[in-house]
Order: sequence, then structure tokens, then C-alpha cells
Amino acid sequence: MISPEQVQTIIQERLANAEVKVVGDGQHFEAIIVSPDFAGKNKVKQHQMVYGVLQDELASETIHALSLKTFTPEAWQATGQTA
Repeated sequence: MISPEQVQTIIQERLANAEVKVVGDGQHFEAIIVSPDFAGKNKVKQHQMVYGVLQDELASETIHALSLKTFTPEAWQATGQTA
């Protein structure tokens, strides 16, 4: 089983400049990711970027399910939430 902290670390290491928060139960996870690298990309492309950095973990079913919420820093700031 993999912890939410481990998933968070993997994303942060492989997706430079990302602020990441992950919660989950060891198989099912929800991630909020804020990255300037998402600028100019639609949600599908943003999610593909994240799935790409987790390709091995998803293929091996270490991560069974992953829900993503992705934002550019500007879009995140507009939500009024804090990281």
C-alpha cells in the first residue's frame, strides 16, 4: 500500500514547481495540484500531465483510483482557498 504522503512526494518530485495536497486511504486518492506548468492547457491536458508522472504507480495498481483537481496559480488564487 502507498500513503497519501508518498503520492504527494512522487508528484512533487516529478512535476516541478507544483504545490500538491493528497488525501486517501492507501488505494483511492484525491489530489489538489497547483502548477504554473498548467498555464495554457485545458483540464484534460493538465490531468494527462499528472497521470503521466504517476504512470508506473497506476499501471502496477499501486494507486487504484485517483481524483484530480488541477489549477494554475492564478486559478487557485481565484478560488480563495489556501494550500
